[in-house]
Amino acid sequence: MHMHPTIQAMATQASGWPGIRGMLRANYERRFLAHASTMQNLYRGVFPTFAQAQASIPASRPQGYDNAESASFYRERTRRVFLNDYPMMWWLNTLFDAGSRSVFDLGGHIGIAYYGYQRFLRYPDGLRWQVLDVPAVMQAGATWAAKNDSLGRLGFTGRREDADGVDIFFAAGSLQYLDYTLAELLASLSRRPPHLLLNSVPIHVRETYFTVQNTGVSCCPYRVTAEREFIDGLAALGYRLRDRWENTDRRCDIPFYPEHSLDRYFGFYFSREA
Repeated sequence: MHMHPTIQAMATQASGWPGIRGMLRANYERRFLAHASTMQNLYRGVFPTFAQAQASIPASRPQGYDNAESASFYRERTRRVFLNDYPMMWWLNTLFDAGSRSVFDLGGHIGIAYYGYQRFLRYPDGLRWQVLDVPAVMQAGATWAAKNDSLGRLGFTGRREDADGVDIFFAAGSLQYLDYTLAELLASLSRRPPHLLLNSVPIHVRETYFTVQNTGVSCCPYRVTAEREFIDGLAALGYRLRDRWENTDRRCDIPFYPEHSLDRYFGFYFSREA
């Protein structure tokens, strides 16, 4: 049920009053910290650094994905794809046809894209798909692979250096959780991947900042990157933007920070000459 416009305007105006705003913030903080597992993520606060966002999380709250509960997420995504997956699948198919045979999947969980996409793509002979994630998730992924990856094409690594020399660097909904940038990771490699396939990236038109996400299981510092910083950082390493798309199904609503909230996420394909 929607409020009458006049009532909505009055409520918005009242939320700006110091006493009311403080009460609303305190109420939201309680709701945020009490948030239990649902299909909805909650976001709280805006911080200039990863460390400051992390320091704002109470010590009593679990942090990150390195726990059994987070490792149990996303099983349904091994059996289905979503609208914003189709550009990723199209470019993967194109790159496989052009000879690419190795994929480094940053934050790929148990290999959800590997399993979900194979229903629609013909994976080439000799494909090697390697996932980097936190230990609890990779352990769950290895267990799942023992029963579901009969061809043994999926592997796991705890080393980001293993992205060195791969054909395709793949990241879907994971760059926002890192305490380093994608450009910093790629700059550390001696043989940078010629292709970057990036999906569900939270991009702000002007600013880079961090918020805190509550997944319902744990809290995570969460990076939002300024558009020019993101694109220019990769361009400085020789990457050219070839394609981009929008995911209007993803939002990042940060209460009390409308100018830092996002109404869509983005996907990108970059390539560079060898």
